[in-house]
Amino acid sequence: MTVQGLFSARANAAAQISAVPRIAIVGRGFSGMMTAIALMKTVRAPFHLQLFDPNSSVSGGQALASARSSTILNTRVRDLSVSVGDNDDFNDWLCSNAAFRAAVPAAIPGFRQIFVPKEIFSDYVYQRFSEALAARRDITVQVCNDPVVAIRRSHGHRFLLESANPANPLFDTVILATGYGLTAPDAGGEDVSPIRAQRLVARPHAVLLGSGIRVVDQLLQLRDSGYAGQVTIVSRRGFLPQSHTPNSADPVFPAETLPQSLPEIVRFIREACREAEESGRSWQSVMNGLRKHARSLWRSLPARDKHQFNRHLRAIYDSHRNRLPEAMHLRLRRELAEGRTVLRRGRAGRRGLSGLFFTPAGSTAEEVIHAERIIDCRCQAPDLSAPLMQSLLSAGLAMPDELSLGLAVNARGEPFLEDGSTVAGLFAVGPLGLGSLPDIDLVPEIVSQAYAAAERVSERFYSQVKAV
Repeated sequence: MTVQGLFSARANAAAQISAVPRIAIVGRGFSGMMTAIALMKTVRAPFHLQLFDPNSSVSGGQALASARSSTILNTRVRDLSVSVGDNDDFNDWLCSNAAFRAAVPAAIPGFRQIFVPKEIFSDYVYQRFSEALAARRDITVQVCNDPVVAIRRSHGHRFLLESANPANPLFDTVILATGYGLTAPDAGGEDVSPIRAQRLVARPHAVLLGSGIRVVDQLLQLRDSGYAGQVTIVSRRGFLPQSHTPNSADPVFPAETLPQSLPEIVRFIREACREAEESGRSWQSVMNGLRKHARSLWRSLPARDKHQFNRHLRAIYDSHRNRLPEAMHLRLRRELAEGRTVLRRGRAGRRGLSGLFFTPAGSTAEEVIHAERIIDCRCQAPDLSAPLMQSLLSAGLAMPDELSLGLAVNARGEPFLEDGSTVAGLFAVGPLGLGSLPDIDLVPEIVSQAYAAAERVSERFYSQVKAV
């Protein structure tokens, strides 16, 4: 039976369910699908799961929103397993895929160190979700395309999700997995009509807004589709992703006592990178090792240092942690060296009929970058003023993190309250917790958090059963 068939069959039975615990996941991007997999593998008691997302299809969220068959994921296969404790699960899945083995014979017998198309990873995640669902005959699953606009307490410790459907039932557990925002930007993100603006532009010219992996993806997709015009990348800070090493960069990090202040931490990391290069390793190995200490370092910083990091260092940090496969980085460098693509640092302003209003860094004078196409490649940050977020904050079910990047959460994704406690049954998994948990937008960290949240849900259900 297909997954959609399973959805339909179990949806019919869902209306009859009242005694089993009810779990809602808001968002069906990677964080949402990963949490669903973790719940089905961890919570052994029967439950009903309802997935909310206005997008009618299961997607990879913003991180995979630009997926094309030619777009390569920027993380090695070894770091993309959705099976906790089995780092080779994705590699094994690829090895069992005859078509993929035929297309990439050089990597046999294993694919751990290679980079694969985002489309392949999405297929893998979706299949693991399908298998987990098929293995659980004791649960029911529904998909709801109504956007959730508010979450509030009702009937004691249960949650009511308000949406376009007034008949929504109460839930025992709610998991927010909305990624960077509540809705993904429109595909391509084009804000200027290419036909109308083209009449005002002397030569083909596209402007890409952003500086991360998505802007490079979009640039290479334009070139692969035959676009030969000029491209301008507009970035506020001007830092583009660095390159992975040709081979594996195994994590390495000094085992000394870690410094406590931001300037000391920066000097410490720079020195560690220098020593790694001198000893024949790479700075990428140090950055990979830093992930194991990032949370403890972040927790040790006072609020003023966190604000300083966010203003002055986050863009540099992101460019070194979110790296490009070497082949993609070489293409980017060639684009910049040949002048076909230009990087301009400054602030993007309003759009006009002939292009983009732009204020260069260090200047107050606004100019116009004439272009027939403007594509926004920036990931959308969580909007704490959105109705859903406001409903949580105003009801005292969550609070912003110190930088207001999202919600303040613990390692399991449970939102903190002002007194340091958490709300039983409520979680925020993935990038919503980026202000509290550095690197929680990366696959290995999301996988670990999803299973930790699922374990907590299982413990809570078990304690409720014992109490009864």
